[in-house]
Amino acid sequence: MTRNFVIITSFISFIAFSCLSGCEKQTDTGTICKNNPELCNDLHADSWCRYEKGDLIRNRYKLKFTESPSSKQIYHQLLNLEKYNQCIELAAGVQHILHPERTNDRLRAFGLSAQSLSQLQDTTKNSQDLYLAFYHWTRFNDLKAEKVVLAAYKAYQIDDILLLSRVASYYQKFDALQSNLIYLQVLDISDEENFNPDWLLGLSNNYQKLNDLELTYLLARANVLMTKQNVSEEMMLGLIYGDKTLQRFLDQQAEELVDVIEDGEFSSSAIKTMLLRSPPTP
Repeated sequence: MTRNFVIITSFISFIAFSCLSGCEKQTDTGTICKNNPELCNDLHADSWCRYEKGDLIRNRYKLKFTESPSSKQIYHQLLNLEKYNQCIELAAGVQHILHPERTNDRLRAFGLSAQSLSQLQDTTKNSQDLYLAFYHWTRFNDLKAEKVVLAAYKAYQIDDILLLSRVASYYQKFDALQSNLIYLQVLDISDEENFNPDWLLGLSNNYQKLNDLELTYLLARANVLMTKQNVSEEMMLGLIYGDKTLQRFLDQQAEELVDVIEDGEFSSSAIKTMLLRSPPTP
């Protein structure tokens, strides 16, 4: 894919790029916009949505100097456009009394970003590239895109934690055991920075379907420890039929699970072996 295909914005006609040596560690968005106005002209001017706008500008700047962007880079461009568009839509609804032109500027930016996002979504539809297929599957429930992602998983071509977790969620609907195996792959490559505690709930629900209530409790407790959510302790204890001795043991195991996940050591931990045990017979 060419750069013109990727950066579908009001600067779509931009063709002449500088040599790669010009792409240095230029992360200040003000400087980027001053030297590359075509990257920013369709965005709003004031300080609303600062982070979303900054991420979008920096990603556009990076793509400007990328000869053949990967599907992953285009995927992140879609995400950045989405986040900016959602934020500026809210900001456009805020009426500025003293400076109404700012409200108009945000409305303009919302319209242009929505158009850019729609165009990029259209041009990436039916892509066979993994990340773009993943985007269309998760955003639009595109069944053709779903097949691309699942085929990649079956061919052992997915090592991205987000994509793996989504495949695990897919299998959760009809194959709890297979879903568990994928979630455990996710835990293998998890650490404190990239882990989503919701994955523990996915595992917990699977173990409940498999009638392993001890592991159901353990995973649910680990989720509570990581999220600090309030839960009904009575219902938690009910999962293990009121066995407080077992509860104390499982609580310790849940703390250990949280520790090894946050330290990125799950793959070599004893608790992984525990989670791999066969489900109880009916």
